[in-house]
Parts: sequence; C-alpha cells; structure tokens
Amino acid sequence: MTQSPSSRDPHPRATTLGELRASGHVQKTVKNELRDNLLDALREGRDAWPGILGFENTVLPQIERALLAQHDVVLLGERGQGKTRLLRTLTTLLDEWTPVIDGSELGEHPYDPITPASIRRAAELGDDLPVSWRHRSERYSEKLATPDTSVADLVGDVDPVKVAEGRSLGDPETIHFGLVPRTHRGIVAINELPDLAERIQVSLLNVMEERDIQIRGYTVRLPLDVLLVASANPEDYTNRGRIITPLKDRFGAEIRTHYPILLTDEIAVIEQEADLTAVVPPHVLEVLARFTRLLRESPSVDQRSGVSARFAVAAAETVGAAAVHRAAVLGESDPVARPVDTQTIVDVLRGKVEFESGEEGREIEVLNHLLRRATADTARDSLGGIDLGPLVTAVEQGEPVITGDRVTAKVLLNELPDLPVIDEIAERLGATSDGERAAAVELALEGLYLARRIGKDTGDDGQTVYS
Repeated sequence: MTQSPSSRDPHPRATTLGELRASGHVQKTVKNELRDNLLDALREGRDAWPGILGFENTVLPQIERALLAQHDVVLLGERGQGKTRLLRTLTTLLDEWTPVIDGSELGEHPYDPITPASIRRAAELGDDLPVSWRHRSERYSEKLATPDTSVADLVGDVDPVKVAEGRSLGDPETIHFGLVPRTHRGIVAINELPDLAERIQVSLLNVMEERDIQIRGYTVRLPLDVLLVASANPEDYTNRGRIITPLKDRFGAEIRTHYPILLTDEIAVIEQEADLTAVVPPHVLEVLARFTRLLRESPSVDQRSGVSARFAVAAAETVGAAAVHRAAVLGESDPVARPVDTQTIVDVLRGKVEFESGEEGREIEVLNHLLRRATADTARDSLGGIDLGPLVTAVEQGEPVITGDRVTAKVLLNELPDLPVIDEIAERLGATSDGERAAAVELALEGLYLARRIGKDTGDDGQTVYS
C-alpha cells in the first residue's frame, strides 16, 4: 500500500525528491489508489462509506465493483437521493496525504511531472526538486453543469495575460488550465451532467478515453490521471437534456440510486441531516418519514420529479421551529415538537412537491389526507397492544381535551384525567419530560380520532378540541 503520512503528522519528513525516493514511496494512479484502499476497507470490515444510509445492499456494492474495475461512474436518480453526498464520500478512499511537486500548477507527482514547467524544474533540480504534501480533501473538484459552462471552464483556454507577457500563441505555457486538468491525480465530479451543452460534453471525450486534453488546436498531450464521476436525473436524461452517446459509452458504470427502501433508513436520514432547534420525538419523526413515503407513492404527485429526502429534512426542521415558536410565545423552557406541529409543514412546504396537472387546486387536500394517513399509521404501529378504551371513555364523559400550537405541554397534561393508560403510552414512546409526554398523548388522541373513536374540532384560533 502507498506509504502515507499519518493524519497526526501534517508535515511529512520528505521535502525533496531524493528524500521521497529514499523513503520507499510508491507512486499509484488515482484509480489504483481507490481500488487498493477500498480492498483494505473490505478486508478489515471498515465502513468505507460513512454517512451513506439506505444503499448498503443496493447501490454501494455496485459502486464498489465499479471502483475495483477502475471505471468512471455516472449515478442516475431522482432529486434528493444522496447522489452528490455519495460522490463526495469517494475522497475518504484516497490516501490521506500524497506528495506533489511544490508549486506545480496541476499537483503533479514528483516522480512524474507532465507540464513543461515541471519537467524543466525536475531536470534542473534532480533530487533537490522540492516536494510538498496535499490532503485528500484537496483532490476533489465538483462542477454543477449549467448552460453557461464553457470548454475553458472544464479543460482550459489560452491565457491572454501570458500572451501579453511576450510568449507566442504556440507556447504550451500560455494555457490557462480548466477544472479537469487542475484535478490531476484526483476526482472530478460533474453534477447534472445532461444539463451540460452537447458541444461541451464533446470536450470530455478525450479526457475519458485517451486521458489527455486538447486546447484550441494545440498539440498538448497531458497524460491526466483522474477519476471522472457524474450525476444525472432520469427526467433530464431523456427530456430536458441528454448525455451524448459517445460520452455515455465511455462511462464504465451507470448506477441507479433510489430513495430509502426501509422506513428506518428514512428516519435515519432525517436524524442525520436535519438541524433541529428543538426536541423532535421519534414518533413525530416517524410521522414525517411516513408522510414523505406516501407522497412518493401517491398518483397525485409527479413521480418523475420525485419527492426529495430534503423534503423530509426540511419538514423536521419546520416542526422543530414550530415548537421553538410556541415556547417563545408561551414561555416554555424546553421546546418539544408535538403532532399538532406537523400541520405547519403543509402550509410551508407544499411548494417543494410537484403535483400532476390534473390535481390543480387540490394540493392542500392531498397533503392533508396523506399527513392524516401517516399519523394514523404511526399511532397504530407505535401504540399497538395498548388498551386505549379508558382514554376514550374519559374523553367522552369528561371535559374536552384542548391542544394546539397555542397550548403549552403543562396545560395539556393538566386537562387529562389521571389514568394508568397515559403512563403506559408515555412509557411505550419513551416520553419522560412534560413536553414529550404531551407529544405522546397527542399522538394517541389523534390516532383515536382518525380511527373514529373520538371527535375533534379545529377552531380558527389554532386550538384543537378532542371530545
């Protein structure tokens, strides 16, 4: 394996080419480096994909085989499936530190200079050629394909400043290199590849097959060492734009991504990605995860566009913010999100869902219906086996239970009768604080209402009355 300095030693000893040779360092291509480090992780049972959830048995084995085969990769999937995150995680399979010629424009390996300037320095200095070390985080470049992207951005162009200094147009040193050559010995990621103009895609053909670049007719043969990875949306792939056939042919692997298959993975993604400003109990997160999954299955929603995982993350953050808002207005010290707060996501996030054309005017109705289904399913699965009959009787025969986004947890709990079933509900849902107990009881009450065992009235003042 390539000898790499420890992460605890950011200043390796080898500072010249001679010292590097004496250390026994072995040069590897970026694809060999990725392959060897991936194999080490697989043999040792280490997680090679930190932070990637829900792809363990589907996408990850495919991308691992692609890397072992040293293929360039395009990930194909709807929005919000974690394609970009997966591409960025590839850097963890690079050596933590790698030697480069100090001051070289393209980060060339000291054993293998490729630009005229570095070749000249290596010939002049020999073993005294200065060496510096580059961290793996600096060996990843990412470009969002936009209509204004040019060949110069990706490959390079003539630098007018260098020409003005007196060099001839035919001098290779007048070239200003683009993103791809500047990521020599690293990973180049292009997001939304079909949005790249077809004439710009053509400029990548040589990079992917011959591993060199050509700029404005110059005979520039730079043997680039890069892994090219890309992402694409299936809708863009076939409609708005396309990947030209010769470029598609050069990708060794085309891998389909997907939304989380398991509910537990959906919840785990929310927990990992959401920046929550309040306590959001697990059963509330489960409602949001189920709601997102129901949207992805609904015939009223445009499934070609998809429902991004970012929708569920934003929903969790919105619910948390609703709890913070209530706490600030009513003076609660520990804000906790409750099922009543989930209604806020319908109003705030409906613009993040693309509906079928025939559903115009019914968007709110569809969202409310699916949110009720998600809440009912969560209540049934979370509280199954608990006899809620005493709670139903207490609500029917006693005073109405009032909740809402203007009712504190303590006020809600004080309205409830003293019943053992309430403690049983709290214990089942792991609720200990007043806010968590109120959230647990709200789930039970809403579940009973959706099962048509008790009634509910929602007033214009934001209060919900179970009776």
